[in-house]
Amino acid sequence: MLAVVQRVAEARVVVEGEVIGEIARGLLVLVCAERGDTESQADRLLAKLLKLRIFSDEAGKMNRSVQDVAGGLLLVSQFTLAADTSGGNRPSFTGAAAPDEGRRLYDYVVAQARAAHPVVQTGRFAADMKVQLVNDGPVTIPMTVR
Repeated sequence: MLAVVQRVAEARVVVEGEVIGEIARGLLVLVCAERGDTESQADRLLAKLLKLRIFSDEAGKMNRSVQDVAGGLLLVSQFTLAADTSGGNRPSFTGAAAPDEGRRLYDYVVAQARAAHPVVQTGRFAADMKVQLVNDGPVTIPMTVR
């Protein structure tokens, strides 16, 4: 699975003019399931997200997790993270999971996150979303879980 993690002061997802997911301080996570990904990989991704120490402690060091700071998670599906641009100027998305499998794994990540963390918001799978954020730092971290 692939993810892009952004530490945010705030973030929201808008679909057709309506805010469908919104957090204050926390992590905006763009999530992509690739072909062959499993629930085990989704579990490892979530565990890493919840423990990733990218929030500052009293000394200003990145030493606290989203759980430590009681931050929110905003999980947004994004198949375009699987883009392959090696063959030219138009990206190929053949590495992304098929839509049904991508939705199943995204829904699994969301359900597991909601069971493990008190503040979880989402985008809408396969929707035309407008994602707004105030990146804190900025801190942006790509993640791959194999």
